Amino acid sequence: MIRHFVKVYPSKIKINKRKQLAWKIAEIASDNARLDKNSIDMVINRIIDNASVAIASLNRPPVISAREMAIAHQRKNGATIFGVNSKLKFDCEWAAWANGTAVRELDFHDTFLAADYSHPGDNIPPLIAVAQQSKRNGKDLLRGIITAYEVQVNLVKGICLHKHKVDHIAHLGPSIAAGIGSMLKLKTETIYQAVQQALHVTISTRQSRKGEISSWKAYAPAHAGKLGIEAVDRTMRGEGAPSPIYEGEDSVIARILDGKNARYIVPLPKKNQQKKAILETYTKEYSAEYQAQALIDIAKKLNKRIPNLGNIKKIDIYTSHHTHYVIGTGANDPQKMDPNASRETLDHSIMYIFAVALEDGNWHHVKSYTKARANKKSTIKIWKSIKTHEDKKWTKKYHDPDPKKKSFGAKVIITTNSGKKYIEELDRADAHPYGARPFNREDYINKFNVLTDKIISTKESKRFLKDVQNCRNLKNGQLGKLNIEINKKNLKRNKKIGIF
Repeated sequence: MIRHFVKVYPSKIKINKRKQLAWKIAEIASDNARLDKNSIDMVINRIIDNASVAIASLNRPPVISAREMAIAHQRKNGATIFGVNSKLKFDCEWAAWANGTAVRELDFHDTFLAADYSHPGDNIPPLIAVAQQSKRNGKDLLRGIITAYEVQVNLVKGICLHKHKVDHIAHLGPSIAAGIGSMLKLKTETIYQAVQQALHVTISTRQSRKGEISSWKAYAPAHAGKLGIEAVDRTMRGEGAPSPIYEGEDSVIARILDGKNARYIVPLPKKNQQKKAILETYTKEYSAEYQAQALIDIAKKLNKRIPNLGNIKKIDIYTSHHTHYVIGTGANDPQKMDPNASRETLDHSIMYIFAVALEDGNWHHVKSYTKARANKKSTIKIWKSIKTHEDKKWTKKYHDPDPKKKSFGAKVIITTNSGKKYIEELDRADAHPYGARPFNREDYINKFNVLTDKIISTKESKRFLKDVQNCRNLKNGQLGKLNIEINKKNLKRNKKIGIF
């Protein structure tokens, strides 16, 4: 890996294009690196993972609305939409919009956390949509997804967005553009312009994940996917972009991030070096913010140890800066303690999540979020007793550059009315690649079967799993096999009329 130094330059200094971060991203996107076998296998795992959570969310309101918008943009040789008959095709940017929203809605797919946050699986819907419309083959798609993961993971390692309350999709736009460019075998210059254009149009604030969190949390990555596709289309037609988008005097870094004195180091592989960043990412066993994964595992263990949960006096959770300030009491969001808050808010409240998991000894992507569940008196009592604390030890482990040492866990101390203490500590979720029982292909398939049960037919399930695991051998024009159909009568419609 090469550590690239990134800083801001005044306009009077003309920075060589080949020294710009966007160009360096474009170079690795347009190289001819051999695909790593383990990375290929992981891409297939993540396509299965995305399909699992997308199908499970097909009849949730935001996904219905996104699909309604997309099906108004039918195209003879376009892309497929999850749930819809595969013979029907739609403009790829709208298919990416619908499928991206479906994938993101349950907050249940993969994650990567470092200087910033990300769900790199958000790259997959737009790349599949473009691949289908462009009649690409399985190897092309795999190459594009591996590149997209490489770019997003390394941007997340090097540049912090949340410090400036910028939403993490600002790293997603460039990774999608790079991945599409890699998949379509575009020239370095074209990808360079597309990466800059995609970043320029995907800057938004983190209010989408603060306070009363709305359905836009699900739409935001899909919107980045749609904009990324359009950015590539423009640059393929010869159009340019704001440049240099990272290093310029009025660039994203200069005006929105650390300013004119910014200093960032972004690691990227050497040209033609195999891309393996996807292997550093991790999926979710539970439908909740990733920092909640280990805490749900802790709650399940404590459920078996504590004989009477009604005797709990207080619960203290010692954890990282991010967990405390984003999904803990350090966020100072009253909505995170409100039983009538939205699902999107509750899945960003570690207090709620821990209380439910402790009481139930389990977690369910639907049942754990119902209004009745959130308003249960015994749950509210436990919920209100929880306080989180930043522990610098956990913050340090959160930022450890060694993937084998990096952790997103916590230490929990439960004090009962009698003064007895129950203590549990866990570095990382059991399903993490370095956890007690890492997810493998069998686990991804099981997650798929559980989430799609009674939604798709057994025949369609077996067909999809067979085709996706044969992705590498799918020929040009066969990527429609990565779609999943359900009976039309089982797809809910939104009766409200929009513009389209």
